[in-house]
Amino acid sequence: MQISTDASTVRDICERTLRQNWRQGSHQGVEFGYTCPSPTHYPWQWYWDSCFTAIAWRRFDRERSQRELSSLLAAQQEDGFIGHTIFWNTPLNGARRFTYNVASPSASMTSTIQPPVLAWAWRIAIGDPEEVPGIVSQHQWLAEHRDLDGDGLIWIIQPDESGLDASPQFDVIWGSRAHGLPGFVLLVHRNRQLGFDLGRVVEAGGPVCCEVTTNVLHNLSRLALGLPSLTGTIIDRMYDEGSALFWPLVRPEPRHRPALTWSALSPLALPDLPEEIGRQLVERHLLDPSCFWLPFPPPSVSASDPSFSLDDTVLPGVRRYWRGPTWINAAWLLWLGLVRLGYENEAAELAGRLCTTVRREGLREYYHSYSGQGMGAVDFGWSSLALELLEPDPAAARSYL
Repeated sequence: MQISTDASTVRDICERTLRQNWRQGSHQGVEFGYTCPSPTHYPWQWYWDSCFTAIAWRRFDRERSQRELSSLLAAQQEDGFIGHTIFWNTPLNGARRFTYNVASPSASMTSTIQPPVLAWAWRIAIGDPEEVPGIVSQHQWLAEHRDLDGDGLIWIIQPDESGLDASPQFDVIWGSRAHGLPGFVLLVHRNRQLGFDLGRVVEAGGPVCCEVTTNVLHNLSRLALGLPSLTGTIIDRMYDEGSALFWPLVRPEPRHRPALTWSALSPLALPDLPEEIGRQLVERHLLDPSCFWLPFPPPSVSASDPSFSLDDTVLPGVRRYWRGPTWINAAWLLWLGLVRLGYENEAAELAGRLCTTVRREGLREYYHSYSGQGMGAVDFGWSSLALELLEPDPAAARSYL
């Protein structure tokens, strides 16, 4: 009964936050509507944030779900590209015009991607994405411009294209030019000169990365579109049997293996991941209290990894994300694997722990993995995905596909 009461409270928090973060209007004759991630820190439309909040909106107002995702398509270029941030009627200003991933200071959208989760979100919240030409053309653009080896996997040219920004898995890849460090501005400047083009970045020496979570979400969207699954390819190229973990591919190859982050477990979200591999991920890693099964799991970095840190600040006013604290969207994706593989008690335990902290702290950007204290931005839209754990959709057991 207590869980039910808590879930009702969390539901109210989620609906209130989504409604207060809703933005709509018209820009150059184009109607838009979206959920800003946080009114105090993120005013624009972020690609994967909108996909996640559209999934949550379906529980309150499916029309909002459709408007949110349709606004991403309204900003789409003729060739199918959709940038990771769309500015609409709140243009870039100040130094951001030169430090953001834009081709020019007056650009209406960034020239970089985020994990292509639109088709999967459309399937969950609205219907069949195969019937939406813009979604189909986005995947054609990805195949033409981001599939480096012709095997369906997509590559990123800078760490924030993964959505995981300053995750320590990227430290050995981008070094002093990793996200949140002063050198990142130099990386953006170099990539701008190269037109944010994967081929040109590779020719310039890279680095480029085939990141695990990015491709998990890409694969879920492909499955939603009825395209062949990439799960076998992800296993063949990214899974290491010795560690029973998935690791990113990098060119040029780094000197050391990347840090162990939750991304190594993210294939748990795939409905066709072989059971044996899934159980290895769960029993050897996710449920290990010295690694990922902390009081408020899962941390974004294994607590056993030297890079794990719950201090998100570098300089006053500058945060480095995904270096330790728990994020709701990551918890949800791993929870899908627990549900599919029959770990009912553990799935309920994860839901209960997150319910406790969301009820107490509200929807925050991320949470302290030991205390549950809210961290980062307040009134954070995609943390409304907590409802997926607390009020499970029967389709979750097959990743909604």
